Amino acid sequence: MGDRNKREVSDGPAATEAAGARLAAELRPGDVVLVAGELGTGKTTFVRGACRALGVDGPVTSPTFEIGHIYAGPVEIAHLDLFRLPSLAGEDPALLDDYLTPDRIGFVEWPGEGGSRVERVTARVRIEHLGGDRRAITIDR
Repeated sequence: MGDRNKREVSDGPAATEAAGARLAAELRPGDVVLVAGELGTGKTTFVRGACRALGVDGPVTSPTFEIGHIYAGPVEIAHLDLFRLPSLAGEDPALLDDYLTPDRIGFVEWPGEGGSRVERVTARVRIEHLGGDRRAITIDR
């Protein structure tokens, strides 16, 4: 993946999931995607679309209160949410390493300051409210 910046407008959850699925088609084990946006913009919806495209059949839910989920599929997927950890300064340095391995594809919601500690970032996704169900989705690679 070269340096690319893509912006699209989603008109609802199905289109947001489809955007996640399109990105997933380009991901490989070891890749990490940082997903940022305000509350309710559809970060988990985007990740759900990517997970479905990567073969995850079970529920894909926000891991806000558990830090992370691991989803089984042809390739394991780590789904982290750092909302409750605005800084990783006081956390075990290996916290993210337990989830983001070279054998998994990783998605990190609310990367904040923790995003700077993540290696192998393949894409940065920003989702913004445009009113109603419309969202702007920007993917930087």
